[in-house]
This record gives sequence, C-alpha cells and structure tokens, in this order.
Amino acid sequence: MLPEGLYKRRKHHTTPPTVLLIFTNMIVAAVLIQLFTGCTGINNFFWAAIVLLGVYNVYEIRRNPDEYSKLNIGLYVVSIIFMIGLFFYFSNQPHNC
Repeated sequence: MLPEGLYKRRKHHTTPPTVLLIFTNMIVAAVLIQLFTGCTGINNFFWAAIVLLGVYNVYEIRRNPDEYSKLNIGLYVVSIIFMIGLFFYFSNQPHNC
C-alpha cells in the first residue's frame, strides 16, 4: 500500500524571511501602483500605504536581524530601487483617459 506520511501536510519553513519581504514589497507595490495612480495624479492613499509598507519593512528587519547579512541587505536595496524604477516607468506611460 501507500506509505503513511505520503499525504501528510508538510510545513514549508525553508523560504528565508528576506525573500518573503522582497516578494511582499513587490506585490504590494504593484497593486498600489495599479489601483492608486491614474490619469489625474497619485491618490493620497498610495503614499499612506507606502509609509505603512516602510514601517512593516523596518519591523521585519528589526525582528530578524540575524537573517540580514550584507548580501541580503544589498539585495533588499536593489529590490527597492527596482520598485522605484517601476513606479516611474508606469507613471510615465500614456493612459487611455
């Protein structure tokens, strides 16, 4: 027959917190850019949500200081620069208004 542990639920704790933080930032930034930037300008809620995302980032980095080496901090900074670039790229695209 089948082994006992074949369909047992497994825990996936192998993803590092740095990767989870970068994915969270990318997903939240993409959703915010799509929802709150438009033809007339940038909604104030966008800026408030970005500030809250920054507070969350500070909290996560302070909660897991041993996970953030120089390489991980470098990757985190590169991801932030990439998100800023995406913001300017999408905000300068012509809209069909």
